[in-house]
Amino acid sequence: MNDLKSYRVLVTPTSYARNDPKLRTELEAQVGEVVYNTKGRPLTSDELVQVIPQIDGFIAGLDKIDRAVIGAASRLKVIARYGVGVDGVDLNAAKEIGIVVTNTPGANSASVAELTVGLILSLARDIPVAAQETKSGHWPRLSGLSLEGKVIGLLGFGAIGRQVARRLVGFNCSILAYDPYPDREYAQTTAVELFSRDEVIGKSDFLSLHLPLSQETQDLVDGTFLQKMKPGAFLINTSRGELVDELALYAAIQSGHLGGAALDVFTQQPPDAENPLLTLPQVIATPHMGAHTDGATNAMGWRALNDCLAVLRGEKPKHRVA
Repeated sequence: MNDLKSYRVLVTPTSYARNDPKLRTELEAQVGEVVYNTKGRPLTSDELVQVIPQIDGFIAGLDKIDRAVIGAASRLKVIARYGVGVDGVDLNAAKEIGIVVTNTPGANSASVAELTVGLILSLARDIPVAAQETKSGHWPRLSGLSLEGKVIGLLGFGAIGRQVARRLVGFNCSILAYDPYPDREYAQTTAVELFSRDEVIGKSDFLSLHLPLSQETQDLVDGTFLQKMKPGAFLINTSRGELVDELALYAAIQSGHLGGAALDVFTQQPPDAENPLLTLPQVIATPHMGAHTDGATNAMGWRALNDCLAVLRGEKPKHRVA
């Protein structure tokens, strides 16, 4: 077993240990030194290149960990992603020099699913507008949509998609799902109907994205995709901003083809102030907050911490990606 006191660990997620101080005290007790991110945001490649040569273990947020960073990481043994997505990590470069990459699957599934349902309800009942108008002294008579009897489609039926379906069952709506490798048993237990991707797109009143970012899914939601959606339908994205062609989505809402959208993620984060989607009253925008709950941050923190320390000890991590 390796002597952890000789190791330095970099921690960049801004919410790490926010709700559980033991995550800091445990890590600091185990290793020689912990370096924390003081920028209040994910670090850029250039910023990481400056610090990474002296780091042995890396508990990583949404930082840009490209080939330049990996090339400068002369001592690095492990990148423990605080979250599920690893699209910000150059996995090939890490593999070439033997750096282990882990993630925290399932840690934030419930929290992202809860936000997804909240966004669906907000779109259906126009809750943000109703709240703002009432606070402004108005008393609007708004007509919303009931989820009962509506069709809610899930593109992606992994950990988060399944949690969304579980929470929607009580609304007495129809739940459709597409996934290239669907959990058919879980679908049966939650009364979810499995269809092809195009069928889910075309049948849904509310279409929610729960797909990983890859070469196949980047800009998946383009003009052609959006035209396949039911007129007046709503799009919800709590997954990855890069899945959506934002200009095409703007055009689809502006033209009246779509009823609106709820976006917790954007291609550029935070989105540019000139992003036209932010000008539309039919769009609900939130600041990538899906995983920002006490339960999710604690679970991500402990899983990333345990896998980081396991690799530094010379042991096998539980959630290795590469």
